[in-house]
Amino acid sequence: MSKVSYAGAKAIVVGYGLTGKAVSSFLKNQGSQVVVFDDDPTSSHAGSDVEVRKVGDDFRRVLSEADLVVVSPGVPRLHQVYSFDVEPISELELAYRSCDIPMVAVTGTNGKTTVTTQVTQMLSLAGYRAAAVGNIGTPAISVVEKELDFLVVEASSFQLATTKRFRPRVAAWTNFTPDHLDWHAGIDDYWSSKAKIFSNQSVGDSAVLNGNDPAVMAATIPEAVETIRFGDGNYEFKILNNQHLASHDMPFIALSELPRRLPHDLENALASSAIVDRLGVDLNIAAEVLSNFRGLPHRVELVTTIGGISYFNDSKATTPASVVAALSGFESAVLIAGGKNKGLDLSPLRAIASHLRGLVSIGDSREEVALVFSGIEGLTVLTADSMKEAVFAARSLARAGDAVILSPGCTSFDWYGSYGERGEDFRNIVLSMTGEGGVQ
Repeated sequence: MSKVSYAGAKAIVVGYGLTGKAVSSFLKNQGSQVVVFDDDPTSSHAGSDVEVRKVGDDFRRVLSEADLVVVSPGVPRLHQVYSFDVEPISELELAYRSCDIPMVAVTGTNGKTTVTTQVTQMLSLAGYRAAAVGNIGTPAISVVEKELDFLVVEASSFQLATTKRFRPRVAAWTNFTPDHLDWHAGIDDYWSSKAKIFSNQSVGDSAVLNGNDPAVMAATIPEAVETIRFGDGNYEFKILNNQHLASHDMPFIALSELPRRLPHDLENALASSAIVDRLGVDLNIAAEVLSNFRGLPHRVELVTTIGGISYFNDSKATTPASVVAALSGFESAVLIAGGKNKGLDLSPLRAIASHLRGLVSIGDSREEVALVFSGIEGLTVLTADSMKEAVFAARSLARAGDAVILSPGCTSFDWYGSYGERGEDFRNIVLSMTGEGGVQ
């Protein structure tokens, strides 16, 4: 598509965090007249060279006069900006309209950061100039003027919800489970936002879908778009004879060569390989990346082994489904779970009871989590009032050969500022114990 120029446009940016600042800077450099609104501007506008106003009485009037309204991902669906006649767009939509760089987009409740990272590494190894952008931490709009061959976008439901023309060359949907119900208007709104990743695709584009996920497979794919499925089944990209990852029944890497091979790791690897295959990358290159990929921080990350007990940091797991996916790969574990529940049903956690020797519940939801596992014969359930207390309680329950896993199933915003801060606290406490039990 041709680039859109915003020179002279009256542009409104709603939300002045990382994304809002990048959008404002881009539009200002384009020659737009930029006004920023934020619900709490006092903490974010220091040193700003644009006007930052508090959302208030003049909000509707100013928006009604705007040529362009861009909403940041942190602005929830129920915010008043969506109640006016204007149609706001996301930073992702703005980036798409503002560059000619082909885009690859990855969405999903879980796995999208890993797949985005793997795809970027595969493209780079193949000799392409590729940048990982979007929900992964770098706003796409901040790199649209660079010399790049591909933008690999981790596309959140927040970003997709307000896209209009966004058309990725390859779009992938890794999985779907209830999440972010505190942001969306409901589960249907969440699903519909995810499904928009395929809406504008056409001839020459590819859709990559998790064949094992009925919610993903329910998405409408435009007729002219090539559909590629992946997963543990008879799909284009699949696990062959429980020994290899394969493309159209041709193996390209043995499972034994993968440093990470829990069920969700294999799904991520298949998704990444399917994406780059549609971009013309040799699967031998995909295999080389996968054989060296040891995961991302806070995602079933091995911290250390003490006294035969392995400690894993899975702080990024903020939904029950992600906890179930992680724990399904362990025979015997002590789970540390809980935090601030974001309106999700936690009862699906009970599905992993057979994998657990014990549970230590933490955070605001500790009683709710403990209740999920109550009455299960042979399962010890404890509660803790701090991460240190939780780690030491988990150690007391574990036996040699077990895993202790921080996989909360809830957000971190009761005790911590982020899942990363929570994971680092867990890691530091575990490492502080190495002098007591010895480290492998």
